[in-house]
Amino acid sequence: MVFPMSARCSARLLSRSLRYGGRLALGGPSRALSWPLTARASAASSSSSNDGVRAPDTSLFVPLPVPPAAPGPEGDVGAELTRPLNKSEALKILNKFYKRKEIQRLGSENGLDARLFHQAFISFRKYIMESNYLSPDIHIILNDICCGAGHVDDLFPFFMRHAKQIFPMLECMDDLRKISDLRLPPNWYPEARAIQRKIVFHSGPTNSGKTYHAIQRYLAAKSGIYCGPLKLLAHEIFQKSNDANVPCDLVTGEERVCVDSEGRPAAHVACTIEMCSVTTPYEVAVIDEIQMIKDPSRGWAWTRALLGLCAEEIHVCGEAAAINLVTELMYTTGEEVEVRNYKRLTPITVLDEALESLDKLRPGDCIVCFSKNDIYSVSRQIEARGLECAVIYGSLPPGTKLTQAKKFNDPDDPCKIMVATDAIGMGLNLSIKRIIFNSLVKPTVNEKGEKEMDTITTSQALQISGRAGRFSTVFKEGEVTTMHRDDLLLLKEILNKSVDPILTAGLHPTAEQIEMFAYHLPDATLSNLIDIFVSLSQVDGLYFVCNVDDFKFLADMIQHIPLNLRARYVFCTAPINKKQPYVCTSLLKFARQFSRNEPLTFDWLCRHIHWPLTPPRNIKDLVHLEAVHDVLDLYLWLSYRFMDMFPDATLVRDIQKELDDIIQIGVLNITRLIRASQTTSGTVTVPDDFPLQRTTISEGMLNAEDLPQETLPSGMKAQGQRRGRGPKAMSSRPGEAQMDTRGRVQGALAARLIQQGLLTKEMLKQLEDEWLAHHNGEASDSSENRGPSTFKGKKRK
Repeated sequence: MVFPMSARCSARLLSRSLRYGGRLALGGPSRALSWPLTARASAASSSSSNDGVRAPDTSLFVPLPVPPAAPGPEGDVGAELTRPLNKSEALKILNKFYKRKEIQRLGSENGLDARLFHQAFISFRKYIMESNYLSPDIHIILNDICCGAGHVDDLFPFFMRHAKQIFPMLECMDDLRKISDLRLPPNWYPEARAIQRKIVFHSGPTNSGKTYHAIQRYLAAKSGIYCGPLKLLAHEIFQKSNDANVPCDLVTGEERVCVDSEGRPAAHVACTIEMCSVTTPYEVAVIDEIQMIKDPSRGWAWTRALLGLCAEEIHVCGEAAAINLVTELMYTTGEEVEVRNYKRLTPITVLDEALESLDKLRPGDCIVCFSKNDIYSVSRQIEARGLECAVIYGSLPPGTKLTQAKKFNDPDDPCKIMVATDAIGMGLNLSIKRIIFNSLVKPTVNEKGEKEMDTITTSQALQISGRAGRFSTVFKEGEVTTMHRDDLLLLKEILNKSVDPILTAGLHPTAEQIEMFAYHLPDATLSNLIDIFVSLSQVDGLYFVCNVDDFKFLADMIQHIPLNLRARYVFCTAPINKKQPYVCTSLLKFARQFSRNEPLTFDWLCRHIHWPLTPPRNIKDLVHLEAVHDVLDLYLWLSYRFMDMFPDATLVRDIQKELDDIIQIGVLNITRLIRASQTTSGTVTVPDDFPLQRTTISEGMLNAEDLPQETLPSGMKAQGQRRGRGPKAMSSRPGEAQMDTRGRVQGALAARLIQQGLLTKEMLKQLEDEWLAHHNGEASDSSENRGPSTFKGKKRK
């Protein structure tokens, strides 16, 4: 069907009138365009109203696919009104449109930077060229331009319409900015703002009694809440309160303990800081370790507690470095801060000599390492000297940590040495006389979420050193030193520095904020929503947005599983270590089962973890049991958020206690596990303080470099690298073994290897046999091919 020219023109005019709101500027290609001018004015107005607002990171904007249009029941109306579109002419028009500086400037004024403009154009061009049908309005405009009756700029409204289809955030950018505006956090807590709170800052170093005084006020109050960074600390206050006949409940992410037999909440509660209620009124609240408000991952929890707790008195405990920040934050709420300063109750001394040898250990010593491998290496060396040692590191269950601490503290127990990570810095009362830093380098995570190896900070050094000579222990004075001589001067420098003041407090997007984002961007993934939120977020100088990499990692991992947004958000906030594959896999299975609306029963969980489990036979088994314990923690954590889907929390807690006992058996026998691991893998790790020195090669002596390397235990293979630290570190000079004329290992080297547990007699015998076989084979080859010669350890080809 072909319309007469007058009808075609009328249709064309009608289409333009609809698109341009009835304002048509007739004429040829040089005419001015009403829509772009209007849009330009609007954009300029919007731009002026957003002065000072940072531009979003548009690399986070993921374009949505727009499928080619399908014709409606009326058919291809555009082609009927005009003519079929010449795609080759249309392509030329589109490319010309893209190159126009005026169009690029208009795009920028409407929210399209160079990146978005390019992506939007590629999608727009693909849509035009691949569609067998176009809507009548754009079909008519394209035909007009091809016929010379329109201007290429006429495409801009249709281009912007398409850009907003693939980038829906352009349509609602102002709303997104308002949702992600984090500049007034105090206003998020109306209950706290409705009362006038008294803020008391208890400032002092470790072992100064600051927390003790805050807790005394907490116990004397009619109602109170204690907020601590660790489950161990929450358990300790829970126990102290009830021992003092002050009924107290316990609330952690994985556990709820109600002291009332009928389940009524007690007036006092001890909790991990993430679990504190900001709507329940209390007389007294205690926020412990306030300096963690700067933590790049968890700082938001301290900010939330400080601004949001609804208590008449807030007692804040921590380092003096946080006083100014807390004072400034409270200024924004109209509340004053009373500072109470405390001094250390017992003296502590930095020694003038490093330990240098484990032979110098004495009762009450604690060697602090910053990696599990160092823990394993040092503990084995200690027990090879006939000494027992307790072991504490971060991934051990709380029950195992407490058992090891009790063993170390018990005056009747022969265990008087401890090997630990900085996990002892909080939450454990230990009877330590001397802290020995095995190293001063610790893996850390920077503000970008990147892992770095860096020297410990003054704050960390003070926190760890302060565990020595604590008040109420058998040691009335504390001592601090290092394992290595060249670390001691650095330690003194670190401890003599003043702690840098804390300048900012952490914030984190809430589930409600992300839900509002998702309302505007329903097709975006949760990970992408978080990225855009952080990109658009505005914070004032007192705050920073906490690192969300762990959240995004879990969001990406479970993205393919069909979950509603609230459930997805909860799964992504689960407190798990993303470096543990078994735990991450378990979370994935939990989410998948949850998505099917199938309850995760006790029997299902037992099949997943292969319960019952046996005591570990080597270190790999112990690490796996620790991961299983974390999986049970994950189940319990989810059970308090989805009670119907995780119904067997009581049964799971029972087997978790059994698992804790099994892990304790492993830790008590940790040196045997290390030995079994090394025997199984055929490797021996040579410690730092065991020098393998090269001496003159004379008759009956052989340099370890000349031994066949494949026959040597891996820890003894000659290396010419610089001496390092840690379990894999080697001497700067390759090792040597003494041999008699028959090739048997003799002298102090073999004796020390066996004494320290680095070699067994069976391994030594195997080493001798392999070397003799190699020696005989080389001698035979030499006599056949070249005649007699002196053996120089030539490797077999």
